[in-house]
Amino acid sequence: MSRIGRKPIVIPAGVEVKVDEAEHTVSVKGPKGSLHSSYHPLMTVKVEGGELLVTRPNDEKQARSLHGLTRTNLNNMVEGVMHGFEKKLEVQGVGYRVAKQGKDLVMNLGYSHQVIVSDTEDITIEAPDPNTILIKGIDKQKVGQFAAEVREKRPPEPYKGKGIRYAGEHIIRKEGKAGKGK
Repeated sequence: MSRIGRKPIVIPAGVEVKVDEAEHTVSVKGPKGSLHSSYHPLMTVKVEGGELLVTRPNDEKQARSLHGLTRTNLNNMVEGVMHGFEKKLEVQGVGYRVAKQGKDLVMNLGYSHQVIVSDTEDITIEAPDPNTILIKGIDKQKVGQFAAEVREKRPPEPYKGKGIRYAGEHIIRKEGKAGKGK
């Protein structure tokens, strides 16, 4: 049996979970907002005594693979409405800067123009200093996707390491041209 799938999800105080077994949906409401999601009809989701339990009907391959996934997705929903998620990006390069102007993040990334990215209704962007970007939200998947889209504006290059990278990301560097023996 899935070790992750059989762990119960503890519902913290201040979080409200509603399960609609007929439509296979779960809605989670907490201090940071609310999230709604559907789950596979093969899985059974129940709220029992302050805990959210995910069970599977049998040990078939599809049921086993969905068991841990469903439990993790529901746990991320509970975690998101309680604490939220955050991705930190670093900007490296001479002249590469970011600044927040209203709801827009203005990035100077070595292009002939500025690159502008706006907050969405469920994602907020912060720029605490000119070389750091913080992306925050309650939906883990949307935060990660938005961070990937921002990173895509100028991915780190392998020769000098210039570009936008995740905090703690290691870029494998390449050696430049050897040139003729001068």
